[in-house]
Amino acid sequence: MKFELEVFLIVIVLLLLLFYYWSSFKHTFWKNIGVPGPRPLPFVGNFGPFFFGRKSLIEVVKTIYDDWKNEPFIGIYNSRVPVLIINDLNLVRQVLIKDFNVFPGRGIKINEKDEPLSNNIFSLDGHRWKIIRAKLTPAFTTGKLKQMVTLMVECAEHFEKYLLNNVHNGDIVECREEAAKFTTDIIGSCAFGINMNALEKEDSEFRKMGRKVFESSIYNMARRILRDVAPKLFKILGLRTLSENYVNFFINSIKETMEMREKYNIVRHDLVDILQDMYRNKHEIDFEITETLLTAQAFVFFAAGFETSSTTISFALYELAIATEVQEKLRIEIMETLKKHQGKLSYEIINEMKYLNMVVQETLRKNPPGVLLRRETTVSYTIPGSKVTIPAGTMVHIPIYCFHHDERYFLKPEKFEPERFMEENQRHPMSYLPFGDGPKNCIGARFAIYQSKLGLIAILKHFRVRPSKFTIIPYKIDKTAFVLAPAGGVKLKFDLINN
Repeated sequence: MKFELEVFLIVIVLLLLLFYYWSSFKHTFWKNIGVPGPRPLPFVGNFGPFFFGRKSLIEVVKTIYDDWKNEPFIGIYNSRVPVLIINDLNLVRQVLIKDFNVFPGRGIKINEKDEPLSNNIFSLDGHRWKIIRAKLTPAFTTGKLKQMVTLMVECAEHFEKYLLNNVHNGDIVECREEAAKFTTDIIGSCAFGINMNALEKEDSEFRKMGRKVFESSIYNMARRILRDVAPKLFKILGLRTLSENYVNFFINSIKETMEMREKYNIVRHDLVDILQDMYRNKHEIDFEITETLLTAQAFVFFAAGFETSSTTISFALYELAIATEVQEKLRIEIMETLKKHQGKLSYEIINEMKYLNMVVQETLRKNPPGVLLRRETTVSYTIPGSKVTIPAGTMVHIPIYCFHHDERYFLKPEKFEPERFMEENQRHPMSYLPFGDGPKNCIGARFAIYQSKLGLIAILKHFRVRPSKFTIIPYKIDKTAFVLAPAGGVKLKFDLINN
């Protein structure tokens, strides 16, 4: 019995030692090639507070950045994975633009068999990305955007009526959820020609599915971490970032829409028409164009289209509720512009609202939905101005949230100050990157900005917003959210205005 116990203890000790070695044997990578950075811990690397639920991912990165921001680049570890953090803005431009051919992808592992919707323009790189990006870009030209703004205005008018019918004076509103209903309807109308009924129906299928994509939970966070740090294990375990029900729902919805348009010869010059055109002319493309591949592109536009803009709208309302003088200045501009144009809105009229543009830009500066840009090297790369060469397959992170909150680029960065974005104010172009930059910047950036502006106009025409008893100032970051989000949502009091 004693012998068996001793053997058992020896096995446990050996397993612990093996685990320790496995979790830390890569932790000399940066030191070996002369890259400075904080000392990692076994298994968690430099992300211990994140792994143990004490801090959000960006709070951990921000702490590291503040300690090392005078270094042009540093090396850290996401668990076992070496990650290069670029702090120098000129190097950021080098990575995103000048040397894009070295950093063409985000390092996201695509598993087309088990996760068909992962095969989208956001995750793709190389030749397939280049072709699909070129095919989809015409959907977001200025001419197409003007047409889409007309449809957006109709959705905004619908949103106004919804608010006036459902929100009474002094009601507390969960802004992110209401904004998400609005942006879900916009993306449905403008990109897919589908009435998603998110405002009309509390149980709208598209809104329910949209919640699931970005659902904040420890389980979802753990799956994302495992996919990044151990993609082979993630695949072996048969895990998915999206459930099979969600995938099937979206594939069937887009397929039905495309079949209906084909049958009745419906042309709307939107994203679905472009996808159909790609399928009809698939013989002209030198890789297989399947219905699932096209659906994956529609999916990523749906997911990004409603979530980033609804987050922007809710963050803007949060900031305006606190900065009441900014809110009043913005409302005056909105009302005076509407009066000047007999209450009408259009692409050109929205562009007249210069202060609204500054408010949206400052919201994206202080609260960017995407806090990091990811890139991965395809070949070995010698970092300009140094003797350091990083191998192919190295992960690179650009900490845009940290730049946006660095007092070297934005004085008093925690203050909400739209005037920073007056045209005469100059700054390094890489210090402000809410939509990235270079060939892989966000293709739908202008679309997102216009729907955010229309959402704010629809609300501020009729309501003043102010903090409620549930409003936490400053907000605490949701530790498990996929995009930057306040823990507990944005619950503000809406006061009806008698215009």
